[in-house]
Amino acid sequence: MQRILRTTALAGFTAAALSFGAAGAANAEDIKGHDGLNATYWVQNSVEYKANAYALYQLAMLRLDQALADKSWTAALEQTGDYQSKPPAVILDIDETVLDNSPYQAWIVEKDKYYSSKTWAPFVESQTSRVIPGSLEFTKYAKSKGVKVIYVSNRKAPGEDATRANLKKFGYPVDKDTDVVLLRGEKDEWKSSNKTPRREHVAASYRVLLQLGDNLGDFTDENVKGSPSERLGTYEKHQAMWGKQWIMFANPTYGSWEGAAINNNWKASSSEKRAMKHAIMDEWEGPK
Repeated sequence: MQRILRTTALAGFTAAALSFGAAGAANAEDIKGHDGLNATYWVQNSVEYKANAYALYQLAMLRLDQALADKSWTAALEQTGDYQSKPPAVILDIDETVLDNSPYQAWIVEKDKYYSSKTWAPFVESQTSRVIPGSLEFTKYAKSKGVKVIYVSNRKAPGEDATRANLKKFGYPVDKDTDVVLLRGEKDEWKSSNKTPRREHVAASYRVLLQLGDNLGDFTDENVKGSPSERLGTYEKHQAMWGKQWIMFANPTYGSWEGAAINNNWKASSSEKRAMKHAIMDEWEGPK
């Protein structure tokens, strides 16, 4: 998962439309509008989000069994050569796939801020990320089947100790003798946010059964920073893999999808970004 500017495509939020009945709650006129409000609330509080994530991990367990029974099965485009006899592994992204960072997203919304490495790094060190529903059960199930669980994340290398501690706190499988937490910048060839070199590293030693993530780049680096139409082409090109070798989790709070909407112009103002999002949406003509 790329840690990019935390905003969503939701626009037009009107604070005055909210009602606050609880004692001590802020007055509507004191609430600042933030594009991330609805998405963050949905991820943190809706049963719809929890059910969606849990169901996808249930699907992943079924696909894992299928993959173990089929020696020709691989989820890595980087898998080459005679991989059928290699030991099995699964690759999982961490943020918004295994660990829930909605407290950080909520802080961003409440403080009317945006993602910054200066605030994200202390959050990682705080080890307060939570469990994505179904993720712990899946990783334990994979381990019970003799499948190596490997985490490939764009968290940066200095945060590895805190990341491993956060995972182990909940009981996620984290090997002591094998580096299964592969972060951005651990090696010179891993400095980029592109995950292909790390997937190649895993595929060299393991048959990759499944890949699980919340961003296009968790599966392929093709057109991650492309236009919406280019990204759609990548989705269609690999359509047979979605829900089978590749399991995608919903993340409306941030991701490369937003970069596509704004031509990856992160220096644009909030109003300019919203204008670009409005321009690309297909709009109903309205009642006649």
